[in-house]
Amino acid sequence: MQPLLNIATQAARSAGQKILGHLDDIDKLNIEHKGKNDYVSEVDKEAEITIIQTIKKYYPDHHIFAEESGEDNSAENRSQTRWIIDPLDGTTNFLHQFPQFAVSIAVEVKGRLEHACIYDPTRDEMFSASRGEGATLNNRRIRVSQQKTLDDALLATGFPYHDFGYLDAYMESFKAFMTQTAGIRRPGSAALDLAYVACGRVDGFWEMNLKPWDIAAGALLIREAGGLATDFQGGDNFLKSGNIIASNTKLYKHMAQTIGKTIPQDLRK
Repeated sequence: MQPLLNIATQAARSAGQKILGHLDDIDKLNIEHKGKNDYVSEVDKEAEITIIQTIKKYYPDHHIFAEESGEDNSAENRSQTRWIIDPLDGTTNFLHQFPQFAVSIAVEVKGRLEHACIYDPTRDEMFSASRGEGATLNNRRIRVSQQKTLDDALLATGFPYHDFGYLDAYMESFKAFMTQTAGIRRPGSAALDLAYVACGRVDGFWEMNLKPWDIAAGALLIREAGGLATDFQGGDNFLKSGNIIASNTKLYKHMAQTIGKTIPQDLRK
């Protein structure tokens, strides 16, 4: 395993154990509202601190970009290596003891995604990948599904939950996929949805207006598992646009066509 990925998985496991340690005392946690339907608990913050401390122990000069603490732009941390961290993806699920949440960590070097891990502490499942070396689940090689058409495809997505300005456009895509596929799932953790695409549990995923820490690790996992992960224009701008389509190479074109027909051009940028 690559040294950077080794530290990423170590940090993810440590954060996961911290999260599980609070699962039975959620009623005692301090919870803040960052915005409508956007929560942060002391567990998110503790998990993030755990991850950052683990990274800084080995790489004190690396750049950190984390959901709760933001981006470290200090002069001494202008490294070409950037860690993109979501300490608890699926906070709302966690706060309801709904077991669909994960730790997501990606490592970007010179602007390119190089390493990734997504850890589901409730199932003790570690998804990991390094660019050019494939993707694994608990050290076993994984691949995207071989589903070729939408007819029998199972897709995952995420509903708009705090910015409803694009709700109508999203619902048009949702209706189109609903009538074309075998089913759609919305578990509530984009990171795990993408990990499930990578290992073939679902055939594809699409969502709008996500944050870099939601999708960076999952996008690399899918690419290393033989799939495609792009923005709605078919490019690599998903970390900036927040819009992502992911699937195997055969199903991707059908998903992209549906997105193109249902979501206006100005919202696909």
